[in-house]
Amino acid sequence: MRTTALYVPGDRPDRLAKALTLGADELIVDLEDAVPLAAKAETRTAVAAWLRTLPADRPHVTVRINPGELGRADARAVAGPGLDGLCAAKVESADDLHALDTALAGAPGVPVVPLLESAAAILAAPGIAVAPRVAGLQIGEADLAADLGVTPGPDESELLWARSQVVAASAAAGLRPPIAPVSTEFRDLDAFRATTLRLKRLGFRGRACIHPAQLPVAAEVFTPTPSELDRARALLARHEAALASGSAVFVGEDGRLVDEAVVRAARTLLT
Repeated sequence: MRTTALYVPGDRPDRLAKALTLGADELIVDLEDAVPLAAKAETRTAVAAWLRTLPADRPHVTVRINPGELGRADARAVAGPGLDGLCAAKVESADDLHALDTALAGAPGVPVVPLLESAAAILAAPGIAVAPRVAGLQIGEADLAADLGVTPGPDESELLWARSQVVAASAAAGLRPPIAPVSTEFRDLDAFRATTLRLKRLGFRGRACIHPAQLPVAAEVFTPTPSELDRARALLARHEAALASGSAVFVGEDGRLVDEAVVRAARTLLT
């Protein structure tokens, strides 16, 4: 399971080289917000060339492409050796994904993670989740908050509904749980940990990061501890024993009844 994804500007070759060594499970090379419009074509070409130089032993590498026709040009340029997937910025509907799928006709194995950044995208999440090539969903909260006209407070409850919509749409489509959205907080890591724990409780798995200091915190929150893994294995063993004796429900070590829903959560933890 990938627990950390680090955004890296596509127009900074020095940062791209360093990012490979920082311990992130995934790098999201940004061709969108981090790159000025005048530099986008040049950066796209440079990132495509950089991808072809990547070693086998490296993080998962995704490229965040621009919306619309500019993004489809990005996708055609970077699809090839070294690319593990695309993050499609500002997807508004399933139609955007169908157009991207057509643009990638010569690259059938490239998965796409749409970035939902508007009210329209959140409301369309169930349809977006089952569009071609979609391997997961992400939520872009800076643009979303601006579109909704909300100002998130310390507990970010103003974004709760939208976050839960993305988690539910992912589960309904059989996708992996979404990776949690970025935070601009990289100095107060206790605050960053607190928001990351809240997102984990909401059903997100892993977190996108904008600064290397955030990586170890996100990894700590989303990586199961040895004791958690041991408890999950013990639960599954007790479940198998209960089934062998003809019962689908049994009493766990804590004295509580355990049914298939609890067992499913344990299986998920171990995958």
